[in-house]
Amino acid sequence: MPKRSVVDAGVEGKRVFVRVDFNVPMKAGVIGDDTRIRASLPTVRHLLDRGARVVLASHLGRPRGTTVEDLRLAPVAARLSALLGKDVPALAEVVGPRVEAAVAALPRGEALLLENLRFEPGEERNDPALAERLAGLAELYVNDAFGAAHRAHASTTGIAAHLPAYAGLLMQRELEALGTLVHQPARPFAAVLGGAKVSDKLGVIGGLLDQVDLLLIGGGMANTFLLAQGLEIGTSLAERERIEDAQRLLDDAGARGVTLVLPTDVVIAPSLEAAAGTAVPACAVPAEAAIFDIGPETTRLFASHLASAETIFWNGPMGVFERPAFAAGTRAVAEAVAARNAFTVVGGGDSIAAIEQSRLADRISHISTGGGASLEFLEGKELPGVAALLDANGPTVA
Repeated sequence: MPKRSVVDAGVEGKRVFVRVDFNVPMKAGVIGDDTRIRASLPTVRHLLDRGARVVLASHLGRPRGTTVEDLRLAPVAARLSALLGKDVPALAEVVGPRVEAAVAALPRGEALLLENLRFEPGEERNDPALAERLAGLAELYVNDAFGAAHRAHASTTGIAAHLPAYAGLLMQRELEALGTLVHQPARPFAAVLGGAKVSDKLGVIGGLLDQVDLLLIGGGMANTFLLAQGLEIGTSLAERERIEDAQRLLDDAGARGVTLVLPTDVVIAPSLEAAAGTAVPACAVPAEAAIFDIGPETTRLFASHLASAETIFWNGPMGVFERPAFAAGTRAVAEAVAARNAFTVVGGGDSIAAIEQSRLADRISHISTGGGASLEFLEGKELPGVAALLDANGPTVA
């Protein structure tokens, strides 16, 4: 169901609570990747340019209801200020008298950032009292945090019970792009899935088998499929308790006429600390070695399959991308996806990092900030944070 856009809202002079997703990688106050902050800029600028008084709110990490100094949002506010070219102060609290006073004093066309929402124990349990206090800070609600839309939290669903709730511009782009994958993909439609665990993606693989023509599987999760084919994988990461699930998915792919491609060769090493790996056939992994990347033959195979795709969805690395010795497979997939003049959607931290590091972002149709939300959307699940927003064809809201 299409949702009412922030563009449809009368915001001039109004206090607008904007749920953003500033859950960025940060260490010792240094932001490692500001993609999610930059993705929020169109919505924030739209509101500021129209004279709204903008209250921004996000989570960062998993403090689980306690204050964690390393997870304060002040560095995020500083980066946002630099990107906007105007000061966005960071408050030291989420709710309370000082927050209420700061919001009341906020001029038109200015913004502030609340402290990490997950410092409040009521956020993740969708506490009605916290939702009401958050709603009391504003007259309108905008959700631009697609990455948190699969969570029923106080700032994603609870607050929407008290305020007119609109989709931000990023939220709209995410819903439109992922909706295209689900409802009207150009064919052939290829999906590339990686990452460590089959269990993390069982549901989405099942859902994609009803959508795609081609499914390429790499990363640690491919090891479980190799086991299901009767191959030995040495000391490699695998979920042996999921072998039957992997076999079922292989059978389902065949029954649906989906081409499911697994690595034909892999890069192995005695351990992650190895300076370099060795490529061997997937059927010849020694007992004392582990798989850490797809091999060069597999990268060529994957690229040849992707060369004819008209729609591509990629989520998850092909190997231990953080280690230079085992990053080649992920980089090669990034290049193959970007090379296609097709509708391409990339999601997942390492996949996005590979695209960004290779300077290929401008050749991707849509880079999804969603992570788990993207996968649940493709699986066909209802996302609570989306369901809470006003329907586009619903009654007019003042």
